[in-house]
Amino acid sequence: MDNVSVITVFTLSGLSDIANYRVILFVLTLLCYCVIWLVNLTIIVTVIVDKSLHEPMYIFLCNLCVNGLYGTAAFYPKFLYDLLSTTHVISYAGCLLQGFALHSTISADFSLLALMAYDRYVAICRPLVYHSLMTKQRVCIFVFFAWFFPIFLLFLSTITTAVLRLCGSHIPRIYCINWLINNLACSASVARIVIPAFNYTFYIGHILFVFWTYVYLIKTCQSSKENWNKFMQTCVPHLFSLIVVAVSFLFDMLYVRFGSKEFPQSFENFMAMEILLIPPIINPLMYGFKLTKIRNRVLNFICGKSSALRLKS
Repeated sequence: MDNVSVITVFTLSGLSDIANYRVILFVLTLLCYCVIWLVNLTIIVTVIVDKSLHEPMYIFLCNLCVNGLYGTAAFYPKFLYDLLSTTHVISYAGCLLQGFALHSTISADFSLLALMAYDRYVAICRPLVYHSLMTKQRVCIFVFFAWFFPIFLLFLSTITTAVLRLCGSHIPRIYCINWLINNLACSASVARIVIPAFNYTFYIGHILFVFWTYVYLIKTCQSSKENWNKFMQTCVPHLFSLIVVAVSFLFDMLYVRFGSKEFPQSFENFMAMEILLIPPIINPLMYGFKLTKIRNRVLNFICGKSSALRLKS
């Protein structure tokens, strides 16, 4: 153990076989990142600027889009740099920071989706007390804890990872996550098993809560055409977002733990990227197309700009 060297840099091997497609992948990735910024920023600005959208559902959606930008910012700039670089390395501190950001953004997704499910439950099943329950003060508290718990729990997990003595510096992926760093530890640790297990259980509880809420909502809405229309308008995009995030997370975790070396590197890279590609694009698009208020505000803004440009010309 005394001969273990201090690890200061990790090597990432996920891009070892892309030399012939480097430029094409860079252009496609940059395009995807621009689309992510465009669709999420459109929702964020629309909700912030339009005071009629300062309601709990839209505030939670705005935070969901902010979280999408936060998570992708921890991956895409470094990944784009690596695509144009011949060496794929990341500092020890940078690896921990990236792992913290990626884990916390996924956790915050589940927290915010759970809040949105609770909001829809109160709005549809208890409409008479909705405004007394979902006050501005309570919404602010809900949003605070939706960010606080993921950051706090992942901070504990990252600290546990940071104090480990490592016997390797090779990460077989295109980005860092705590699980892979833990696999490089020289010895087992109870803390590095207990804390992640608690985090997984905590957020699986979020998923179960959301699905239970929707089972109750569907039963309630079946008896009323008005409630069913409201469910289809506001709850379907939310449920779809939850399924996208949960399935992406499940595939990612299963691959990290049980992935086979027989898969080609391109498939491995897609499995690693899909949770940072599909939800950040699908979520704002689903809400933007499905929620009438947001769709109308965006279309009015685009049409207004087009009319102004025609008048100038």
